Amino acid sequence: MHSSKKTAILILSLAILVAFAGTVACQKKAETPAAEAVKAVTEFEGVVRAALGRYMYLSTAQGFDIVLPGLDAATMMGKTIKVKGNLLADHPPVFLADTVESGGQTVYTRSQDFKAEDFVDMKVREAVKPLAVTGIGKPEEWEGKGEIKIYGTLQKGDVNYIVLSDDKGKDLAKIIIDSTTIYANYYVQKLRLFDKFWFYLNVKDSVDKKIRTKTKEIFHADVVGAGLY
Repeated sequence: MHSSKKTAILILSLAILVAFAGTVACQKKAETPAAEAVKAVTEFEGVVRAALGRYMYLSTAQGFDIVLPGLDAATMMGKTIKVKGNLLADHPPVFLADTVESGGQTVYTRSQDFKAEDFVDMKVREAVKPLAVTGIGKPEEWEGKGEIKIYGTLQKGDVNYIVLSDDKGKDLAKIIIDSTTIYANYYVQKLRLFDKFWFYLNVKDSVDKKIRTKTKEIFHADVVGAGLY
């Protein structure tokens, strides 16, 4: 009887080990193709749909921002190009271009390394907390918040605003944009087909209470990023 128990325990232990080994093997198989796929992406070809500063976007490279250090990418707007380079694992979703060809000719060769500058890293973006504004008379909702993200509509004019609306779609408040980084403007260009999206910004001074009541302007801000999430 004692021997039978030992045998049963041994069989159970072996079964657990086999199951664990199988799980690990499956995980490795699942991870390997993804890793290999990322490493394999070294080239994109298509029409430039958005370009500003050193940033460029192709519809055939969805999810990636093609970065061309030292070049005004706006010169590529609307052109059909072939870009070769590599994805930067440390800075997703950056695809660092090495060369760009257009019309059978090389029009760009990278001579500089990637520098973060105004680029907002994905990890930084995920850590930014959303801000909910429920009324112009509640400065405690935004004062002292620092860097936040907020969902709204861009309104351009002599003064640019982020317009916030209530649940019924009525204008609730306006944020005065003092400055916008090239990276943020590039993303606004990418999102031109969307009416509303998320803005990443640094909250600055509140507008005087009397002016808030008249204009619905609540505070000043510097925009550092934009996106659908």
